[in-house]
Amino acid sequence: MGQTGIGVIGAGRIGFIHCDIITNLVSNAHIVAINDVDEKHAAQALKLTGARFEADPQALIEAPDVDAVIVTSWDPTHEQYVIACIKAGKYVFCEKPLSNTSDGCRRIMEAEIAGGKRLVQVGFMRRFDEHYRALKRVIDSGQMGKVLMLHCSHRVPWPGGAKHTTDTLITRAVSHEFDINRWLLGEDYATAQVVRGRPSSYAEEGLEDPQLVILRTESGVVIDIEISMHAKYGYQVSCEAVCDEGTVRLASPAAPEIRRDLTMSQAVCPDWHERFRRAYEVELFEWVESVRNGKITGPSAWDGYQSSAVADVAVAAGEARRELEVAIGTCPEFYRES
Repeated sequence: MGQTGIGVIGAGRIGFIHCDIITNLVSNAHIVAINDVDEKHAAQALKLTGARFEADPQALIEAPDVDAVIVTSWDPTHEQYVIACIKAGKYVFCEKPLSNTSDGCRRIMEAEIAGGKRLVQVGFMRRFDEHYRALKRVIDSGQMGKVLMLHCSHRVPWPGGAKHTTDTLITRAVSHEFDINRWLLGEDYATAQVVRGRPSSYAEEGLEDPQLVILRTESGVVIDIEISMHAKYGYQVSCEAVCDEGTVRLASPAAPEIRRDLTMSQAVCPDWHERFRRAYEVELFEWVESVRNGKITGPSAWDGYQSSAVADVAVAAGEARRELEVAIGTCPEFYRES
C-alpha cells in the first residue's frame, strides 16, 4: 500500500499543526490538497506540505487522490463537511466539536449509520496523552478500588480563538473534560450542575469566568471541573481521582526545578499546544494507521454527540441554577460494536 492521501479543510493554527505532524512525522501519509477561506493560512500550509490548493471543499472531498479528510475549519462548518465526507465514503478526522449543536451531531450519526461503516473520528486528543493513559491504567487496574470522586481543573492564561461567552466556556472549553472523564471512568453522566464564581477582573463585561461544573455519573461518582479562561500564570489541566484505597493524580509535563537566590521556581506550560503536542502526534499517527487498516478505533461520532449533549444540559443547568438530569439515551449498537 502506498502513502495515504489526505485533504485538509481549514489551515488555521490547529490545521497547520496537523499538517506539520502529517508532513514531518507520519511516514505513510501525505497532505495532497488544502482548502481554507483565509489566503494567508492556506499559503503557509501549502508551502509546508507542497500540496495543491482546492478552492471548493466539496471538490477536495471528492478528489480521487484524497483517501481521508481532516476537518479543522470554523466550528459551524464541521457538520456540513463531515456529512459530505460520509456521503463520499471518505474517512474523516474532525476536530472538536463534531458539530456546534447536539442536533448536528445526531445528523452526523444518522448519516454514518445509514452508510453502514464507521468513517468518523473526533479530535479528543487527551485520550492519546501519555499522562491520561497512565491515569486510566491505574484506575482500570482496580488497585485503587472504586473511584468515588474526580477533582479537575482546566485553566487557560487567556481566551483564544473566537470570542467566548458565558455559555461557550461550557460548550467549547469544557468539551474535552466531558469526554476525557467519561473515558477515564467508562460510564456516562446522570446529572449536571454549574456554579458561576465571582468574575475575574480580566474577564470582559458579561463573561462569567471562572465556572465550576459538577457532574454525577450513573454509578454515583461526583466530578467537579473548574474552568478558568484568565489564569494568568499559564496553562494547566489537572485531574485527581479519590478512590477507596487512596488517590491518584494526573501527572503533568514537568520543567526543571530551579533553586537560586533563595527562591525555587518551575516553568508552567504557556498554552495547549505545548502541553498536548505529543498527544496530537500520537493521535494522528494512530488515526492514519486505522484508516490504512480500514477500521477507525478512536473517539467516535457518538462520543462527539455525548460531549455536545452534556454541554447543552450543563448550560441549561447554569441558567436554571440547579442540578438537571442528563437524559441522552443509550448508545446505538453501531457504535458499541465499533
